[in-house]
Amino acid sequence: MSKISDRSAALAQIEGLIRDVPDFPKPGIIFKDITPLLGDAKGFALAIDLMAADLGHLKPEYIVGTESRGFIFGAALAYELGAGFIPVRKPGKLPAAVHSCEYDLEYGTDAVEVHRDALQHGARTLIVDDLLATGGTARATGELLRRLGADLLGYAFLIELAFLNGRQQMADAPVQSLIIIE
Repeated sequence: MSKISDRSAALAQIEGLIRDVPDFPKPGIIFKDITPLLGDAKGFALAIDLMAADLGHLKPEYIVGTESRGFIFGAALAYELGAGFIPVRKPGKLPAAVHSCEYDLEYGTDAVEVHRDALQHGARTLIVDDLLATGGTARATGELLRRLGADLLGYAFLIELAFLNGRQQMADAPVQSLIIIE
């Protein structure tokens, strides 16, 4: 993990690599597009380094990433922290027996699934995703981990849209966001 001497400059660089796409996936939604950040090697490394610096003290055994952008940040963070990675997928994508949980999005409904044997009871887990909006996906992922008997250490996000109050959905564990948009 690289040393970051100026956190504010690093955050400004990361924020500058996230673009707004209006009216996607439907009118009235402003989509936070992280693909420019992912395509910039230094910016992506800064994001992972900052998240690892903020979360490393938790010493998770597993990072749980939600499909699909949570896989990107979750897998990189798991590598950086020396943890395993557990994917939480959309329905029908996992080959073995699963637990499933439905949730509401800001623009519809969906569900997530995890393998029933993904974790041991009491495993120290951290949920990671790119964006916290209304909190439905994260809450559903937390519910899946509770069904597995995991010890949920917290939730971590690259971006939080605070005006949508998604954090309220996650009263069961601390929430850490790198970039908070009021």
